[in-house]
Amino acid sequence: MPPAPFVQPPLSGIPSYELCQLCPRLCSAQRDAGERGRCGQGNRMRIGLASLHFGEEPVLVGKGGSGTIFFSGCTLGCTFCQNHQLSKQGLGRDVDTAEFASICLALQKAGAVNINLVTGTHFIPGIIEGIGMARAAGLSLPVLWNSSGYERAEMIEALKGTVDVWLPDFKTMDPATAGRYFLATDYPEAAAGAILAMAEGYPLEYDEAGLLRRGLIMRHLVLPGKLEESGAVLAWFAKHLGGRALPSIMTQYTPIEALKGHPAPACALSPEEYERLLSLIDEFELGEGFYQELVPGAEWLPDFCRDNPFSAELARTVWHHSRGFMALE
Repeated sequence: MPPAPFVQPPLSGIPSYELCQLCPRLCSAQRDAGERGRCGQGNRMRIGLASLHFGEEPVLVGKGGSGTIFFSGCTLGCTFCQNHQLSKQGLGRDVDTAEFASICLALQKAGAVNINLVTGTHFIPGIIEGIGMARAAGLSLPVLWNSSGYERAEMIEALKGTVDVWLPDFKTMDPATAGRYFLATDYPEAAAGAILAMAEGYPLEYDEAGLLRRGLIMRHLVLPGKLEESGAVLAWFAKHLGGRALPSIMTQYTPIEALKGHPAPACALSPEEYERLLSLIDEFELGEGFYQELVPGAEWLPDFCRDNPFSAELARTVWHHSRGFMALE
């Protein structure tokens, strides 16, 4: 059974949906008045899935898995998004802050080692209120901010006190690539500023089990044919974050059949590119961190219409947009 609902007065002094300025788009949509923002969403959180996820970095998974909450909509426009059912099609169900808090507590009860908020930028007001509500009712897990990196530094500051671990992806430093593949030529500038704001005041801290409880992991998704841009991102990390954050280099880029016709690399990373990438990692002496092995194939891609969008080995569903709370087997 899900936890009982809560009654708590609205919090003050947090960002608003009115004339929305939550992300760098600055779309000024009156989301509290029924308008939808550039993200495609209104003023109620919309969620596709909450699950125990075992595919994140080892320091975020432990034995219980990361308590991932996948939000619908997105502020960016990646032309190859693996979660396109949520980000582009808006699959999911609207929830109020009480149900969101209940979902967080259900993940904790199911054994999650953290609460991992996936693509929540456009719901910052509800998330701040909902996490506060959940903590008042007993949530004790660290909260992760899992995002594209396309953020406003001002919103990062507003999230401090709510978020314990930052998990942004710094995708590219090239405005042309950002415009072509992510539909945001200002992405490099916005991401660099936001990630530096995330690192400020967040030294790496671990618990007795070696799990990360505070700090920053900067991800970087390597794009086929763009190894020189990966080199630029890794050089930036070494200069600005070396020794005070963890790099996580992802090689999982997979062409998405449903999104054909959009500008995007047409193939996965080649073995030759992967070997060059490993040389770059050695060259920049990034220290402690993570990088994925090159495993071709699309079998791991999620389908959020299924009760468990991932394989049984990768995730266990706690809440689903079409069924609500689900009993774990």
